[in-house]
Amino acid sequence: MNDRQDAYLRALATREQVVVMGPAGTGKTFIAATHAADRLRQRRVSRVIITRPNVPAGRSLGFFPGTLEEKIAPWVAPLTEAMKERMGAGAFEIALKRGDIEIVPFEVMRGRSFKDCLVILDEAQNTTTAEMKMFLTRIGDDCQVIINGDISQTDLKESSGLRTMLDLITMHDMPVPIIEFSLDDIVRSGICAMWVKAFEKQNL
Repeated sequence: MNDRQDAYLRALATREQVVVMGPAGTGKTFIAATHAADRLRQRRVSRVIITRPNVPAGRSLGFFPGTLEEKIAPWVAPLTEAMKERMGAGAFEIALKRGDIEIVPFEVMRGRSFKDCLVILDEAQNTTTAEMKMFLTRIGDDCQVIINGDISQTDLKESSGLRTMLDLITMHDMPVPIIEFSLDDIVRSGICAMWVKAFEKQNL
């Protein structure tokens, strides 16, 4: 556990909204997922809602078969796999079937209201400004929101909603902690850190 991960955990323990940014391998998604699993197991929230923009990081494999929820499942696998590891596969599947864990595609988010739940938006750098506005205005009472992203890794051709949100937090002095990991915080593996740093040095 490094200092920034500790700051992230302290923010999750005390704040309704937390923004966490940084390169791959820093634990930002894993910590969000395990925090959500613990809150659900302890019945401190009634539901965990997971979402992310369905923008491919590179060439698309085409349309996935199945329902909207089944189509988005591969996109949120880093979160759901970490939750499954924390809770146990059986408990995770039961929670998913009961609706205690919900995977919500952006396509069906408009008009919804999230209450008494924990919401994770992963890969937030790939939201447009309009999508970020739509997401943030779904949040109701008794909700904790975790927004993860890496502003340097956006796959959009337009400006990122994450960047817009960060600017608004700063401009209006909002009480939303922003935890920013650096290359030195990569904990996934030495190989991961080596490659992330190499690409970063070449601005690739």
